[in-house]
Amino acid sequence: MPTRSRSKLPSTSSSTTKTTSRKSAARNAPAIPAIPANFDPDAAATGDGLFGLTTTVAEANLVVIPVPFDATTSYRPGTAAGPAAVLEASKQVDLEDLQYGAIWRAGFTMLPIPREIAALSKKARAAAEPVIAAGGAEEGNRAHAKALAAVNAASARVNAHVAKEARAILDSGAIPALLGGDHASPFGLIAELAERHPGLGVLQIDAHADLRDAFEGFSFSHASIFHNVMTRLPKVGKLVQVGIRDFGSRERAFVEQSKGRVECFYDQHLRDRAFAGGARGSWNAISKDIVKRLPRDVYISFDIDGLTPEHCPNTGTPVPGGLTFPEVCHLLEVLAKSGKRVVGFDLCEVAPGARGEDWNANVGARILYKLLGCTLRTRGLLGG
Repeated sequence: MPTRSRSKLPSTSSSTTKTTSRKSAARNAPAIPAIPANFDPDAAATGDGLFGLTTTVAEANLVVIPVPFDATTSYRPGTAAGPAAVLEASKQVDLEDLQYGAIWRAGFTMLPIPREIAALSKKARAAAEPVIAAGGAEEGNRAHAKALAAVNAASARVNAHVAKEARAILDSGAIPALLGGDHASPFGLIAELAERHPGLGVLQIDAHADLRDAFEGFSFSHASIFHNVMTRLPKVGKLVQVGIRDFGSRERAFVEQSKGRVECFYDQHLRDRAFAGGARGSWNAISKDIVKRLPRDVYISFDIDGLTPEHCPNTGTPVPGGLTFPEVCHLLEVLAKSGKRVVGFDLCEVAPGARGEDWNANVGARILYKLLGCTLRTRGLLGG
């Protein structure tokens, strides 16, 4: 019997010529991919697409926006290479999932990695590095002021690019997601979703609070993403943070003064609750408490450093502690079963090693598949 390839993709079209245009009319109902008789999801992946599949944008129920940008990562760069690394690593992921079943059947794809954003990242990073090395922009330093202006302009271009792609995906009737890049990358996506889903709740899984105001002088720093979301996007109703273990005094005050709009499940508090034992200390009980704090419409923002550092040793700012892979899987499944609706997500800060080590991307690809499963389950696109 000949080996069958994953690249013989599930397709909604019987035509041999497939379009990648998103300008067709929005779908009234989700697309249901037809599965060719010779498609074998257990075969080795040979396709070039996400997880070795070749679903087109026109056929997909969920479309991932890759953003290879990391101008402001303050400890070490590299996450601009994240989308390409995760794309390659995804081809090694088995497609049958214990929690969600055949996630691939729902139909998802990733847009081409934009070369212009990758080039912009390199240029902006070069401008940012002297400011980062100095610990932030120095008052009266003209070179720093020029660098800040260049980086902030580049970040604004990224935000506009992401928002434009998100609008096109949403207008087509599909679900948008994002693969970064640094954690500043999803601002344009969150902004677009908040306009369409007023009262949107964000579930942030992260080592850092990311509530700094223009960290190091960069308006859209990776460390400022949720300060920007919560101060610039009034239609975002709630931010629920999980796994936080690095934060500043002003960030803590921001949470405490938010009148409940920001709720933080600090990593140490989660561990203390587990150490105390009893029913309340179980991860299942904790996960249910986290999900209970979210409104009906949810956006998931996943910084890979929310995991324990052995899962992401090459990310820009790894921190001891964090969530294990099984804990994340369970939390996402509790959300998937809660009756709430995930309207989009991002996965950011995945970075390959300096010598091309692929462990970070390997873990990132598996987290991405779980995010896809959780999201598609809440939208009725998977059985169960």
